[in-house]
Amino acid sequence: MKARKIMMLISALTGILSITSCVSIPKGATAVSSFDKEKYLGTWYEIARMDFRFERNLNNTTATYSVNADGSIKVYNRGYNYKSGEWSNVTGKAKFVDNPTIARLKVSFFGPFYSGYNVIALDKDYKYALIAGNNLSYLWILCREKTIPDNVKQDYLKLAEKLGFDTSALIWVQHDK
Repeated sequence: MKARKIMMLISALTGILSITSCVSIPKGATAVSSFDKEKYLGTWYEIARMDFRFERNLNNTTATYSVNADGSIKVYNRGYNYKSGEWSNVTGKAKFVDNPTIARLKVSFFGPFYSGYNVIALDKDYKYALIAGNNLSYLWILCREKTIPDNVKQDYLKLAEKLGFDTSALIWVQHDK
């Protein structure tokens, strides 16, 4: 009887974790294939994003990726909170969902809870990236520099709109610090 209760508890916890650890990709979106993790490593500037609570009031945001000892990807996000006047940062880790040549990852900043990180557009030189989260509420445009060429910006916006993202809700990040 005790073993059965433990199994039921484990089953319930597994169910809860699977619900809260969503690593899906928006319908119609496809992650970049022939992805080269080594080329993606380094610092990216956040050009635009859909607002959400962990980045609220942040500008000058960057994401820096490196490799952890266990082979996972270290994610170091940094931004300047223009309301408090302080820098904020957080470190997490990312792992490939399946094949490491498909740019579909799961990222965690809070223990066992993962979210989707899907590179859905990437230029051949790894200078510009369009990232989708689990659903149409999470979208980022990243660049290796603080600004992005208008033609790339327009291409990424068109792709995002085609997938159903409300690009009018994007926050365009300032890089002035």
